[in-house]
Amino acid sequence: MSILDSVKKLFVPIHKEGYPFIAIGAVATAVLGHLWSPFGWIGLIITIWICYFFRDPARVTPQREGLVISPADGRISMIVQAVPPPELEMPAEPMTRVSVFMNVFDCHVNRSPVAGTVRKIAYTPGLFLNAELDKASDDNERNALIIDTPAGPIVVVQIAGLIARRIVPFIKEGAVLAPGERFGLIRFGSRVDVYLPLGVKPLVSEGQTAIAGETVIADIGSAEAARVFRTQ
Repeated sequence: MSILDSVKKLFVPIHKEGYPFIAIGAVATAVLGHLWSPFGWIGLIITIWICYFFRDPARVTPQREGLVISPADGRISMIVQAVPPPELEMPAEPMTRVSVFMNVFDCHVNRSPVAGTVRKIAYTPGLFLNAELDKASDDNERNALIIDTPAGPIVVVQIAGLIARRIVPFIKEGAVLAPGERFGLIRFGSRVDVYLPLGVKPLVSEGQTAIAGETVIADIGSAEAARVFRTQ
């Protein structure tokens, strides 16, 4: 692979949400470089990072009924039993929550974990605590979705983090999603929670790296025993 191919793989395509920020970075770099060349180099590095942050690569998504795919790039930070956000008005019964934490170097385009119809979308303003904290699920700004599937509802929650200040939705209620389809983006550094029906065993482990649209985090129809993991 040539250097040019490597650069293309890292930076393109870039999601359109990133264009205004890239333009601002480029203008700031030119102005700062005119004032003092070291400032220009700093601005260039920041602009390159902005391009990298807003990358939107193609993904190869497994297609089979019952599979639940990771909605975000990042690290599986928590797997716990929790009640879905109250604004969704679902039964106050615990579900298995798998949390994927995205740092500022992860791709932040979020993808649907399942095929289904978006029954409800509920945006809730809130704080901007570290998204790795458990209480961020309750206190932080978030955008929650219920996706109806043949196996029952799946809840997905986009959570703003310490640096993130904007959740950008791409869809509306009633949208029909395919597995791996893009449904939103969060700027800059955040978390996405997926709530699985109680009894569904996650096929991932805390600390594991997930890839949006590719990593299988659960199989609703499977009777497979819980997997055992080790760190090495």
